[in-house]
Amino acid sequence: MTVAATPPAPKLELPPLKLGPITVDTPVILAPMAGITNSAFRRLCREYGGGMYVAEMVTSRALVERTPESLRIISHDDDEKVRSVQLYGVDPGTVGAAVRMLVEEDRADHIDLNFGCPVPKVTRRGGGSALPWKIDLFTSIVQTAVKEASKGNIPLTIKMRKGIDDDHLTYLDAGRIARDAGVAAVALHGRTAAQFYSGKADWSAIARLREALPDIPVLGNGDIWSAEDAVRMVRETGVDGVVVGRGCQGRPWLFGDLQAAFEGSDVRHRPNLRQVAEGVYRHAELMVETFGDEGKALREIRKHIAWYFKGYVVGGELRTRLALVTSLEVLRDTLAELDLDSPYPGVDAEGPRGRAGSPKRPALPKDWLDSRALNEDQSKDIAAAELDVSGG
Repeated sequence: MTVAATPPAPKLELPPLKLGPITVDTPVILAPMAGITNSAFRRLCREYGGGMYVAEMVTSRALVERTPESLRIISHDDDEKVRSVQLYGVDPGTVGAAVRMLVEEDRADHIDLNFGCPVPKVTRRGGGSALPWKIDLFTSIVQTAVKEASKGNIPLTIKMRKGIDDDHLTYLDAGRIARDAGVAAVALHGRTAAQFYSGKADWSAIARLREALPDIPVLGNGDIWSAEDAVRMVRETGVDGVVVGRGCQGRPWLFGDLQAAFEGSDVRHRPNLRQVAEGVYRHAELMVETFGDEGKALREIRKHIAWYFKGYVVGGELRTRLALVTSLEVLRDTLAELDLDSPYPGVDAEGPRGRAGSPKRPALPKDWLDSRALNEDQSKDIAAAELDVSGG
């Protein structure tokens, strides 16, 4: 991988991230992303830099029911030092049972709870970023999960958004409740559910949460597209570490840049087209190992193609063919048709990637915003919220 120097910057004086018995030397977390952060992608990221790499979100109900997909999602390579799992759930009993399973069967070293998902099929059932609005439900879930995790000395963290929209913010209340319940850290994505991934992340909200919770680690998430963005977030907000999501799509080497930047190095990865092609092929090979099914693995790699080749000179017809490959052999032959000596294109290969969506009114259960507490009908319906959610 070709590396290049950027203007030198002073070393960022940021200590390792402490999560209970776990020490993350480079305080960088790979955000769980459905269909992306499987063991293949986590391995690619680990090979470039340090940090903690979270598996795809898994629903608590599916895990308790031991569906094959949920068990695949929480599987980790033997050499993953920290087996990190993110759970989604809306029923305290089911979430508690899922955490208990992970602890008693020694399937995780770190557990994160998802309160940040803005997808309508999640929020319309009261889950994800809609859930912290209901203080009683949020408190019960977090307290139950922390209690079960503590039996195995497993640190439990939460990831959340600012709130449902600008008129219904929840992050400060939720942060304090989680802190009081004994979570090991709180991560905040500086957007509301209504924003989805559009607009700019509000780093000032992250700074306010950091100030409000001086006694536990606070992590920042949102609009980290480069190592320089991560350093700027730390300096502007005072967070103890960063959570990186869409910025690493098609760029697993970003974690090498992040580690270098946090160590005060000006070395950055600037891959030419040959190196990107090699990375794509290796990713596909690892996907085959992950799924044990070449056809499925190649279907899964398709979503990554546009991200890997963002900004590079690749003709439309060739891009289309790369997005339709059916085997490793076809992928290898198609990649060979690229102008492999094309250099790194600079800024065109950087910046935002992935679907941002557009601001929209969040889908919520009936009368959800009328009160910060569940009413009788909502209490009856809430347990069904996990049934139609992907992730196991």
